[in-house]
Amino acid sequence: MALYAAVARGGFRRYATYRTATLAGVFTNTVFGCIIAYTYQALWHERPHLGGYDQAQALTFVWVGQALLATVALTMGGGFHEELQERVRSGDIAVDLYRPADLQLWWLAADLGRAGCQLLGRGVLPMVVGAMAFDLALPASPLLWAAFLASVALAVTVSFALRYLVALSAFWLLDSSGVAVLSGLAAMFFSGTLLPLRVFPGTFGEVVRALPWSSAHQVPADVLLGRYPGLGLLGALAFQAGWAAVLLAAGRLVQAAATRKVVVQGG
Repeated sequence: MALYAAVARGGFRRYATYRTATLAGVFTNTVFGCIIAYTYQALWHERPHLGGYDQAQALTFVWVGQALLATVALTMGGGFHEELQERVRSGDIAVDLYRPADLQLWWLAADLGRAGCQLLGRGVLPMVVGAMAFDLALPASPLLWAAFLASVALAVTVSFALRYLVALSAFWLLDSSGVAVLSGLAAMFFSGTLLPLRVFPGTFGEVVRALPWSSAHQVPADVLLGRYPGLGLLGALAFQAGWAAVLLAAGRLVQAAATRKVVVQGG
């Protein structure tokens, strides 16, 4: 485990060196957060308690989303999956497979380090600005904040597992950018990035909330908002952990199938 801890630290330091990019990301997240927040204010003025949220909770949902956008990285490019796809295309993946380390755990550790850096940089600062500019429903309980951080860690793991499956498609497609685009569009809609999934009524709403993408955005936001009282909080975390386990296991199976017949391009 010391190896993967070192990989995680390396992932953190790697993204921490791009200070200008981080500041630009903070500015972008803050601006878009304000735009979306004012849009939500207008919507909740017309439809109070839409999805069971009051206006303060809806605005909190907006700023949690901005904090998680780069942290979870489910709907954004530039993550490890693009690098892994390029290594498959170029044949450099052969070097990775010869390392005395598990391929999936190596990339997971690196992505957790990246997520930690993005949470501190592009997550905390926009949330602070949002709390100063708007009336947010932030909890006072340290236990709820701790549960939120645990939920974020599980959200990153679920996001990694989904993006890892997308990256592994490069073993067969070589250029899996189309799959990545479709995955990003699905994640944007089904994670709650555009609108809280609780606003969708009936069976459709129940289905989208049961999909793995909801673990990456909807569930962490609802954890922070205290929407899971009592044992419901453990149930929410178990829901995320269950999807993480299923998707990581699927990644192991696809990885095994891919590496059994891997062909290094060029020889």
